[in-house]
Amino acid sequence: MTPQRFNASVTRSGTRAIIAIPFDPDAIWGSRQRHYIAGSVNGCGVRGVLEPSGDKFVLSLGPAWRRDNGIDVGAEVTVELYPEGPQSEALAPDVSKALAAAPDAKDFFDSLASFYRKNFIRWIESAKRPQTRATRIDEMIKALEDRHRQI
Repeated sequence: MTPQRFNASVTRSGTRAIIAIPFDPDAIWGSRQRHYIAGSVNGCGVRGVLEPSGDKFVLSLGPAWRRDNGIDVGAEVTVELYPEGPQSEALAPDVSKALAAAPDAKDFFDSLASFYRKNFIRWIESAKRPQTRATRIDEMIKALEDRHRQI
């Protein structure tokens, strides 16, 4: 997944400070319920969720983050964002193949927070024997189809 770079202004929306996202993350990174992202704003690390706002997406910047990084409403910033955590397209071939064969499981996997995706992958990667790995992949697919976030 390619990082997206752009310049933007930090604006106010009600009581929140936001950055409007000038691209459609569903079109760039694939359709998801939530887009968990990581990246930087003016070189300062940021993690969060892109939130739908009308016909666009926004990134909220909390007051403590803005204070610690010296960025406030009205600032012109350079932003670089990318999807956080393991993405289904970059997984081991056997895991990718299993997810591709189960579209509902893949969609649910893609919608999970990075923490849950990493746990599934760590569990599979920790298998010592190929048979155990194959069994764990099957169990992961079943859990995802049943909409379980963890085994």
